[in-house]
Amino acid sequence: MPDLEIVVCMKVVPKSEEVRVDTETLLLERTGVRSEINPPDMNALEMALTLKDDQPARISILSMGPPFFEPVLRVGLAMGAERFFLMSDREFAGADTLATTYTLAQGIGKIGKFDLILCGEESADGATGQVPPGLAEWLDLPQVTLATELSVDQKKRIARVRREIKGGYEIHEVKLPTVISVKTASNEPRFIDFHRKLWAFEEAEVVIWSHADVDVEHGYIGLTGSPTVVAGLREAEVRERRKEFLRGSPEEVAKEIAKRLRGILN
Repeated sequence: MPDLEIVVCMKVVPKSEEVRVDTETLLLERTGVRSEINPPDMNALEMALTLKDDQPARISILSMGPPFFEPVLRVGLAMGAERFFLMSDREFAGADTLATTYTLAQGIGKIGKFDLILCGEESADGATGQVPPGLAEWLDLPQVTLATELSVDQKKRIARVRREIKGGYEIHEVKLPTVISVKTASNEPRFIDFHRKLWAFEEAEVVIWSHADVDVEHGYIGLTGSPTVVAGLREAEVRERRKEFLRGSPEEVAKEIAKRLRGILN
């Protein structure tokens, strides 16, 4: 039986204390900002590695961004992924989630055969949660969101997914190939082995694709393919809340609160 082919989509995001917006372009600043792999994507990679612990599998990382994202993303190779593909081209810049999912879908098509596409549930910078469903739509695949556990039956070509819901959980069985988004903090990303780290940062090959290397239509990528427009940017107004302490017995305080509430409601 062939190895399970897993693609993990990973994004580089600014560290939370480094998030800045360019006041002219209204886009997040990427240059000169300390960055990290999107934490939910680390959970997605750990879920893929857990599957690989139990059965033969090959994990490919796919990302989109400028060339200086490459060293950050090599952490995924150090954790246990075999391949790393970076879609990097100024033509891809400024993409919203629609253009991003289209571009990533075309990248997945170029990678070739796959059984599972895993993503974090959302990015720490945009927090839309739209990329996993968007990929499923472009690729015409089934999807399960907010997964906390995952197992795969290769013979039956079925993934069994547990996802949390309010007050409980659901178990879904879905045919392969499929797209699965992984719930944030649903697992603990593993410790990186020193020898694996040396290989990842000094020897491992990274494949970088420009728009010319992938079958993309220019009208669907980057700013051109992004219908979302940031209309403006302003600081949220911080309103100071008024505080007042009421004194007296519990009965007296309760009567005073009731009196004030009646005054507000009337």
